[in-house]
Formats: sequence, structure tokens, C-alpha cells
Amino acid sequence: MAPFDLKEEILRLKEERNAIILAHSYQTGDIQDMADYVGDSLGLAYKAQNTDCDVIAFCGVHFMAETAKILNPDKTVILPDADAGCSLEASCDAGELEAFLKENAHKNYYVVAYVNCSIGVKALADVIVTSGNAVKIVSQAPEGRPILFVPDQNLGAWVSRQLGRPLELWNGACHVHMEFTREQILALKEKHPGVPVVAHPECTEAVRLLADHICSTEKMIPYCTESPAKSFIIVTESGILHRLRKLVPGKEFIPAPTEQCSCSTCPYMKMNTLEKLYLALRDLSPAVELPEDLRRRAEAPLLRMLEQSQS
Repeated sequence: MAPFDLKEEILRLKEERNAIILAHSYQTGDIQDMADYVGDSLGLAYKAQNTDCDVIAFCGVHFMAETAKILNPDKTVILPDADAGCSLEASCDAGELEAFLKENAHKNYYVVAYVNCSIGVKALADVIVTSGNAVKIVSQAPEGRPILFVPDQNLGAWVSRQLGRPLELWNGACHVHMEFTREQILALKEKHPGVPVVAHPECTEAVRLLADHICSTEKMIPYCTESPAKSFIIVTESGILHRLRKLVPGKEFIPAPTEQCSCSTCPYMKMNTLEKLYLALRDLSPAVELPEDLRRRAEAPLLRMLEQSQS
């Protein structure tokens, strides 16, 4: 099937199924261009919660489609490639977290879970956060309880520094953001003197210390739009470059470490393709199915996040 025909078929099936296509900013450009909404985890969570469609085609990784299903139990949620996982999600096993919390029950942890985790981890959390709202949500945590932040130690350390509040951190990380090194960024800064560095908080502290601005992927767009700078070094997964170049025309976006290096590309995010999206809409499969008791437990901290984000 020719690419043009494939796109036409996706649009036809979308209308036939009364579907919405959601895509994360790390998806390939052709998928982003087909989506009804492109954004980060927080924006996608709002869209998933508020949509009146019958089918949600979620172009992202598994925990994202799972999150959409948690918020929309009566809707069909499909993920073009069911094997699109996440190294960060895999770094925090729900069984291990549950055992840790039982062993340390006397500490009465307030558990803050980054949305990049499984439904089992979400069900153990008091509240969920995204990179875009983590500082705001953690600032609302009860003062009298120690906070356990799972699973991303880098995001957790950044939030702790922003708030001046100690957090206990789970030993998890995103393999893509861990690939960026201080040496790479220093070399880019030397090659492009005066160009601001914009980094995701999932990067290591060594990289964050070299950044001029640290923010979620979604907040990179207004920052680069409003900044007087004409060029930026972007330190996050490469998929955001398509969106930046589309929404902020006339400016230069320099990927770290280089355009040719694949280490800034998440292989899981790139597992979804237009053909797989077409097949998922055609067959309504792979569909996300969740045990209702677990879904309800995971829904509560998600709704708490959405409520606190708007407060």
C-alpha cells in the first residue's frame, strides 16, 4: 500500500471507528502529523480523560496506553505495537516496590510515582506526576511524611533541588537520557558558543548543570518560541525535533549528541509505524485490557494528579 493510500485509510478508519489518535512527542514525524493531538504525558493524560470518542489509538509506549485505559475504562484503547515498552518503567517492578514499602511501613512513605511506570506501581502510589508538573505536585505533598519518588532518580533529584526538600529516590532511569554525557554537551557548547542548552530533567545531574533551561518536552516549545535565541541545543529524545521545527520555524535545533547518532533515539517509541496504526484501527487490536480492581487503585492517584495540576 502506497504511503498516501495508507494515510487515507487511517483517516477513513478513524472516522468509521469514532477514534482519536494521540501521539507522544517522541513518535516519528509521520505519526505526529497524523495525530489529533501531540504532546507530553500530562497533555496526553488530559486528552485521554476528556475525549468523547469510542476508540483511543495511542501512539506511544505501553504505560501511556495503559494510563489512557485507566482513565477511560469504557473506551477501547489500542496501541499500534504491544511490545513498545519503556526502560524506565522496567526499572521499577511493582512486586519489588510493594515489598520495599512493607519492609519500611514504619516510615509511612508518601509515594510519588512518575507516570513512566506500570499500572502496578501506580496502584501503590499516593500521587502520579509527569515531568511537566512534578515540582507543582510534589510541593503539595504532606509536610510530615517522607517522600519516596519512583522510578526516575534523575527527575526526582531535580525536583528535590527545585523545592529544597529531601526525597528518597528509587534507583531507576531512562536509558536514552542516561546516554547524554557532560563531555558531549561541553563539546557541543564549544562548537556552538553562546547557544542555549535545553535539557529534559530525566538527564543526569552532570548534564543538567550545563543546561540553560531544564523542562519537559512540552515546555520546550514555548521556551524556544519566546527566547530571543535563534539556535538551541536540545538534550532529549530525538522525536521532539520534528515538533520543534514544525512549531518554531526559522530557528535552528541542534540535537545532542549529534544528528547522526542513534543513541538519542528511543527504540521503543519508534516501534509504532503508520502501517501498525492502520492495522490497529482496522482490527481494534492490540487492545489494552486491565483488571478492574487494579485499574481503580491506579486511577485514584492519577485523578489526584489531574486535580492538583489545575489547582
